[in-house]
Amino acid sequence: MKKENKSAVMVGIFVLIGIGILVAGILTLGGQQKKFVKSIRLNAVFDDVAGLQTGNNVWFSGVKIGTVRKIHFYGESQVEIEMNVETASRDYIRKDSKATISSDGLIGNKIIVIYGGTSQSRPVENGDRLEAVMPLDTDQMMETLQVNNENLVSITSDLKVLTGKIAGGEGIVGAVMTDSTLADNFRAILVNLERASVNSNRLLNEINSMTTNLNKEGTLFHDLSNDTVVFQSMKASIADLQSTADNAKTMTENLTVLTERMNDEDNTIGLLLNDKEFAETLKSTMINADSSAANLNRGLEALEYTWPFRRGFKRKAKQEAKEAENN
Repeated sequence: MKKENKSAVMVGIFVLIGIGILVAGILTLGGQQKKFVKSIRLNAVFDDVAGLQTGNNVWFSGVKIGTVRKIHFYGESQVEIEMNVETASRDYIRKDSKATISSDGLIGNKIIVIYGGTSQSRPVENGDRLEAVMPLDTDQMMETLQVNNENLVSITSDLKVLTGKIAGGEGIVGAVMTDSTLADNFRAILVNLERASVNSNRLLNEINSMTTNLNKEGTLFHDLSNDTVVFQSMKASIADLQSTADNAKTMTENLTVLTERMNDEDNTIGLLLNDKEFAETLKSTMINADSSAANLNRGLEALEYTWPFRRGFKRKAKQEAKEAENN
C-alpha cells in the first residue's frame, strides 16, 4: 500500500514538473512571438514575399516589435501580410512609413523591416496598410554576379592577350617598352625637358632679380611708381605735349587751308603761282625793269663825265679819299 502511494506521489511530481516545463516553454515562446503583448494589426501588400512565413519577426530601427500573423493572396497575383505590432511602438511608426522584406543575417530567416516615416505624419492605427518596398532579389543578385564573373573572365583573357602582344613588342606600347632606341630617345627628351626647366627657372630668377632692382630707391622705375612729384611733373609734361599736338594739328589744318587757297587763282598768291600768262607777263616786266635799271646806271655813269656834273664828282672823290686817310 505504501509502495503504491509512493509511486503515485512520484508520478504526480513528474507530472507537475512536466506541466511546469510546458508552461515555461509556452511562456517563453509566447514572449518571443509577442503572443502575450498588447498589439495592433498592420498590413502590407507585396508582389513576392521571397519565402517569408507566418511567425517571422517584424523589426523597427533594429528592435523586434512584432511577428507576421497571417499571409494570404491579395488581388490577382500579390500577397498581403498581416503583422502584429506592439502597441508600445505605435507612436514611433508613422502612416508614411514603409515595409520591406529582409533577412535575419546573411542567410537567416526572412523578416519584415519597417523604416522611414516623417514627424509631420500621424502615428499608425490598427488596420493601417503600410507602403511595401520590394527587396533585392537574391536570385537576381546571383545572376548579376554570374554575368559579372563571365565579364571578368573575358576581361582577364583580353588582358592576357594584350600583355602578350606588349611583351612581344607589338603595337606602339610594345614598341616603346621593348625598343631600346625609343627608350633612349625618350630618355633624351626627358633630359632636354629637364634642361628647359632649369633654363626657365634661371630666367625667372633673373626676371625676379631685375624687378627687385627696378623697385629699389633711386631708380627711375621706383621714382616713377612712388614719387608723386615726378608723376605730377610727367602728367603736366604730357598735358603740354597734348597741347603742342593740338596746336600742331591746328597749324596743319591752317596750312592745308592756305595751300588750298594757294592752288586757287582767285587770289594774288594763287595767281602768282598758278597763272602762266601772268607769270610770263611778270617775267617780261622784270626783264624790262632790269634793262631800264642797267640803262639808268649807264646814264648816271655818263653824267660823271659831263661838264655840269664833273666838278661835283671830283669833290666827292677827294672827300672819300680824305675820309679813307683819316680812318
